[in-house]
Amino acid sequence: MADRLPLTLLDIQRKLAHYTPQRLPDCDHRRAAVAMLLREQRDVAEMLLIERARNPRDPWSGQMGFPGGMLEYKDASARAAAQRETQEEIGLSLGGSSCMGRLDDLQGRHRGHVQGIIVSAFLYAVRRSFDPCPNYEVRDVVWIPMSRFFDDNRVVQVGHPLAPAERFPGIRVTDNPEQIVWGLTHRFIGSLFRVLGLDWASG
Repeated sequence: MADRLPLTLLDIQRKLAHYTPQRLPDCDHRRAAVAMLLREQRDVAEMLLIERARNPRDPWSGQMGFPGGMLEYKDASARAAAQRETQEEIGLSLGGSSCMGRLDDLQGRHRGHVQGIIVSAFLYAVRRSFDPCPNYEVRDVVWIPMSRFFDDNRVVQVGHPLAPAERFPGIRVTDNPEQIVWGLTHRFIGSLFRVLGLDWASG
């Protein structure tokens, strides 16, 4: 597939502006938030992903994902938490950036079973260059052409680390065999493509 999507960042922003996301009630659940960062490089739409550091206390240890984390008492909102975590994890301030929109809230899962956590995702267009400064929680930061998610040759089935027999859909986003998008990140990407009206067989 060509590197270019049929949509520009402006197209994406317009579609998100007309979308009303589903917001799940707290119901005593823990809450987390992530920032989905998009940019255009030579007319190619790209998405930023992080590879999380290995940490046995992190339920998403070693996985590919978006900057983000749990809401803290000092966060005024889920969006504020996503911005704070982005600053902490990769050194990018989103305070002065325009948020393009929000996706449906998702419930966190563990081995396919719903857990007591609700995750919100906010999209930002990154229109300036910056050098990522990953903190101890982040092993790597990569920009991925969004067209790569539509490459059937990159579709894989992923075994859960605690239950390898259970398989989940995934996408190899780089030539590094460990950098596979699956789980919650995969679900959010699928949600975005559905909002944009793109047919994503991998979702």
